[in-house]
Amino acid sequence: MNAADQKSLDTYKTLQLLSEIDHEREISQRELSRRLGIALGLVNSYLKNLVSKGFIRIKNFPRNRYAYLLTPTGVAEKSRLAYEHLSYFTSLYTIARQDYQQLFQELFAAGVRTVAFCGVDEVAEIAYLSIQGTGLQLCRVMDDEHAGETFFGLPVLSLTDALLLDVGCIVVTSLKRGGNLREELLHRGVDPALLRAPGAAQQEVTR
Repeated sequence: MNAADQKSLDTYKTLQLLSEIDHEREISQRELSRRLGIALGLVNSYLKNLVSKGFIRIKNFPRNRYAYLLTPTGVAEKSRLAYEHLSYFTSLYTIARQDYQQLFQELFAAGVRTVAFCGVDEVAEIAYLSIQGTGLQLCRVMDDEHAGETFFGLPVLSLTDALLLDVGCIVVTSLKRGGNLREELLHRGVDPALLRAPGAAQQEVTR
């Protein structure tokens, strides 16, 4: 993940935190960690940062209970971040849709007929929409973090279970974890020629 993607992810987590606090003031850091899918220590770090910037304040209750309250500045910041990320995800959808459609068309022209997705997040959903009508069939979906779930009717497998099967061409379908997933697949012995990603990301696969 490059610096711009990391910054966008950080601000998105900030928006999520502010939204959760706005909707439910008496919420524990552990619950915030669970809802946002980030480590408890990172939640604590984010909250300290938000307090220092004046976006939230902490109210103490008996028995070591706390409530996080949005300040007027925090409400304004939440609105600003919401607008910023609406623009970001609109742009992300447009670019990712074009990139994946081009990739799938190239794969079909090269004789590929089935692909596996590696990585489940909002980009994977865009990839799924992009594969429709291309002649390709999605045969497998793998992601250790979402193993046991379903993705548009297909079971999400762990990398270990998926790679025991004949998955053929694997398309990386995560923006946030794309680099880590590519490295893990290569480490597990996946042929680089069978590992694909749209646009410039493909260059990293074959290095």
